Amino acid sequence: MLLGIDTGGTYTDAVLFTEEGGVLRTAKSLTTKHDLSIGICDAVNRIMDREGDQIRMVSLSTTLATNAIVEAHDSPVCLIMIGYDKGSLDRSNLGTAIGKNPYVFIDGGHTPLGDEQSPLDIDAVKRAIDEHAPNVSAFAVAGYFSVRNASHEEAVRNLILEKTDRPVTCAHELSSGLDAPRRALTAFLNAQLIPQLHQLIHSVDIMLQEKGIKAPVMVVKGDGSLISAQTALERPVETILSGPAASVVGAKYLSGASDVFVVDMGGTTTDIAILMDGEPKLSEEGANVGGWRTMVKAVAVSTYGLGGDSEVALNRPKKGLTIGPRRAYPISLLAQQHPGVLGELQQQLRNDRIGEHDGRFALKLRELNTALTSLSRLELEIWESLADGPVALNKLLERPAMAGPLQRLIDRGLVINAGLTPSDSSHILNKQNNWTRDGALLCAQLFLRQSQRDNYLLGVTPDDLAEMIYQQTIVQAGKTILDTAFIEENIPQMTNTQSLGMALLDNALRNKADTDKGDSKGTSPLLDFTVKLGRGIVATGAPSAIYYPEITARLNTELNLPENADVSNAVGAVCGGVVQKYTVMISSPEKGRFRTHMGTEQKNFTVAQDAIDYAKSHAEEKAYQMAEESGATDIIVEVDQFDKIITDAGGDQLFIESAIIATAKGRPVLMG
Repeated sequence: MLLGIDTGGTYTDAVLFTEEGGVLRTAKSLTTKHDLSIGICDAVNRIMDREGDQIRMVSLSTTLATNAIVEAHDSPVCLIMIGYDKGSLDRSNLGTAIGKNPYVFIDGGHTPLGDEQSPLDIDAVKRAIDEHAPNVSAFAVAGYFSVRNASHEEAVRNLILEKTDRPVTCAHELSSGLDAPRRALTAFLNAQLIPQLHQLIHSVDIMLQEKGIKAPVMVVKGDGSLISAQTALERPVETILSGPAASVVGAKYLSGASDVFVVDMGGTTTDIAILMDGEPKLSEEGANVGGWRTMVKAVAVSTYGLGGDSEVALNRPKKGLTIGPRRAYPISLLAQQHPGVLGELQQQLRNDRIGEHDGRFALKLRELNTALTSLSRLELEIWESLADGPVALNKLLERPAMAGPLQRLIDRGLVINAGLTPSDSSHILNKQNNWTRDGALLCAQLFLRQSQRDNYLLGVTPDDLAEMIYQQTIVQAGKTILDTAFIEENIPQMTNTQSLGMALLDNALRNKADTDKGDSKGTSPLLDFTVKLGRGIVATGAPSAIYYPEITARLNTELNLPENADVSNAVGAVCGGVVQKYTVMISSPEKGRFRTHMGTEQKNFTVAQDAIDYAKSHAEEKAYQMAEESGATDIIVEVDQFDKIITDAGGDQLFIESAIIATAKGRPVLMG
């Protein structure tokens, strides 16, 4: 038997699977971000008892990395840039991504041919490590042209490991591409995600020990293939879009569909991919998540901050609602876990004075991954006040000075706001009943009381509000699919400034059941704009059954909601294979000389074919080794050659460079 586990923002799913019988059992448990092992163990305990010795492989997928980027929940990281100029911060949104995290420019780096452009300033590196190590959870190191010579990155990594216990990411290990700022961005994001992957895999280890499971552990990459848990710990950025990729693999298996949109709606995000001829489309330019374009090859997924637990807010300019992009802890769930919340909500309703933050709470989301000294005095005060459970925002923010520190804790993903969400509206409308409806109803009343005080949503009841949230979620979800189709068809996406286009999309996605009734005079609307999606939709994820029957109806397309769609990611986690690639570049420093670039090693040749033969042999050996280390067996390696040759003014052909790419494929090793 194979055990698949998916850890998402709201739920952790588990499936027992056999290659012969498919899905045997499934279970869902709430994700416990403060201690992931609790949710993982609970989900696994629901589907197996004493069958640990029968498990031949454990495979994980997760949306934690994707969610962290989309919600801008980051762990503090120090980025060391070797040989970069300060203008690099303005390229590839690198400076925006770094934000308030520390970064250091160090003399050093290499030329396009792998020669040292200036010596590495070791003393400056040591000073940077000593200054920043106490306040960061990891380091990222990016050297200029490190893909042609990685010796400076390696030297800095060795110093960091010698002086600290912090994990280190080197940019050259993640991509062979030459876009230096984007490579630095990829390394930076990788370093931010290391603590979360460590927590996940450590939590799985706890479960394995508890259940007596000794099977190998694999993790889904963003392209849907598998890597060993150890490899994932070293390169967690490759698990960006792990959950969506697993969902695509699972959706293909469960539905049998070949040319469809695959939509995975979870608690935090909606992820949309496309199956073409039964295969997921890959993004050759690299995964794009939360506006950041990485250099990690992944399934071409459009990720949007829209899910069952997205935060509901009043859109004052439009006198309506917005859903997301940030996640909020559903009040219906909070009230179930902390019954005292109901009493607090009832007291807020009884108060004559309407509180600025009525119906909202703050609670710890996960444990601190740095020293307490990384928190300011006011941040530490808030952190300690949340030690015993959620606190009403009205109380927490009695002093205006506390708003900034609270927001910084939220930005780090340490604390989360609880408030009104689509999940709460589903409870009010009786479309969902697994949490506490009373909490959702009280929160809706408080939301309306605040809005109506400011002359918004006048005459709206809690049931009306819940229906409005449901309808707005459908409209926004429909737009995410249309956005994905626009991207695929190279149609410019609509922006909020294009009022006519946005109005037509809103018209097409509105509630037809209401408009068909006409107005009070019995007349039909003057405009009834419709849109038809060219492919069907396979919908997966826990909230999909609530929303997607209506969404597909408004998009005039077919819905495939397969059995076990709510655990598609966990199914996909056990259906993939292992794929690893290794690239060797060949340059020509001067006529008649050819140089291979392999990490810290460069080798010169006088005959081009000798360089090519050496590069192919080395790439094949390295790709095979990487696949083996990633937990593969029955490995097959294919080697491709891509030459860049130009013709000069005299008609002679000039060799510029060659890329030798070895691709190793295998199936995961199973125990026994």
